[in-house]
Amino acid sequence: MENLKRLIAKYTAPGPRYTSYPTALDFSKDADKKNLERLAMPAIPDASLYIHIPFCSNLCRFCGCTTSLGRDSKSADEYLGLVETELSNWREAGMPKRLLRQIHLGGGSPNFLSADQTARLGEIVRKFFDIADGCEFSAELDPRTLTPEKVEAFAKIGVNRASIGVQDTDEKVQKAINRVQPQSRNLEAVEWLRENGILSINADLIYGLPLQTRETFKKTLSDALELKPARVALFGYAHVPWVKPAQKSLEKCGIPTSDEKAELFILGKRTFEEAGYEFIGLDHFAKPGDELIKARENGTLHRNFQGYSTRAGVDLFAVGLTSISETKTSYRQNFKLMEEYKKSVEAGRLPIERGIVLDGEDILRRAVIMDIMCMLRVDYANYGIDFEKKFGGALEKLEGMKSDGLVEIRAGGFSVTPLGRLFLRNIAMLFDGRLGAHKNTFSKTV
Repeated sequence: MENLKRLIAKYTAPGPRYTSYPTALDFSKDADKKNLERLAMPAIPDASLYIHIPFCSNLCRFCGCTTSLGRDSKSADEYLGLVETELSNWREAGMPKRLLRQIHLGGGSPNFLSADQTARLGEIVRKFFDIADGCEFSAELDPRTLTPEKVEAFAKIGVNRASIGVQDTDEKVQKAINRVQPQSRNLEAVEWLRENGILSINADLIYGLPLQTRETFKKTLSDALELKPARVALFGYAHVPWVKPAQKSLEKCGIPTSDEKAELFILGKRTFEEAGYEFIGLDHFAKPGDELIKARENGTLHRNFQGYSTRAGVDLFAVGLTSISETKTSYRQNFKLMEEYKKSVEAGRLPIERGIVLDGEDILRRAVIMDIMCMLRVDYANYGIDFEKKFGGALEKLEGMKSDGLVEIRAGGFSVTPLGRLFLRNIAMLFDGRLGAHKNTFSKTV
């Protein structure tokens, strides 16, 4: 324990989560929008689809997502119309009817939508896309506003995986973060999902929230296990009030120190491993046999803006406010402000606000970083270069990490150790060619 705390203190620093490389901070409004549009046209039809539903019933003070408070169903009706029009604009631009291997509804809170609105969303998806057999169709759900009717609607449109936002089950913590959610609601939500055939359930937790202690978090972990999730995401709270001003109010409640936060993570990691979950790395745990573990074994594990994905090799096509799409050589992001998004879509334009076209250097470094984050190993021969010459400086620093037991270096490559999985962001940062300009902007790595 003391050695681990020492390593966390040594390596904790601002750094990217590497849901993309380059990160979104390198996207530019000056990017050639026509070129981004051209690069979006697929060489193969297979794709993952992300739809952003920005509405929430109330503002959770810890949240770093792009959301807006929804007061009634009218705003959601209008937004679904904009999403449909955006897809029509893509079709007019020449986008074919793509085959979806994966669909993800994120937010915000997708279950802000009524059952009828969810059904409409399903119709929109099928109007513009074909859905492959075995498509993984997931939705982020808030138990506080979930109902049996809404769960049934999600199941009818094909949702087969759900991520339940648990966060923390202690009442004092919940009041501090403005998210009161009794464990009884979590259990009820999971029961409704399973009754409707949605059997793959993820539980999302956050450590490092105000007023969390070892004792309160131990109860939260026990409550999470009571849900019997297939996967658990144990996210570290990212305190970035310069980006999300609502977080400033949490400081008066008492945010755990770096040492306390590290202890909470170690407690969570040990609890889930003892319960039979495998530590994928960074912040994800999964039961043996889960698709995440299979994907790492067969080389299809990937990271994107929804976290770990099991569909490497297919484009991420994202629609809706602020959504980010990924191709082999580009990223593009839609407008973040509803007024600008609406104006662009209704004018018949694609709502691309900013993006980046990757050069050869970016593509190389992305491949190395994704192998670290997903495969937990780097084999120098895979990149078609003299790796040791190209990354000599990074490999020198890697020797220090070897001494700390984070990596094993061998002839022709290196592997991340079980201990090193806690420090994946730090290892990946050694191969980041764009880090300097933004380093102090990111959340802490551990």
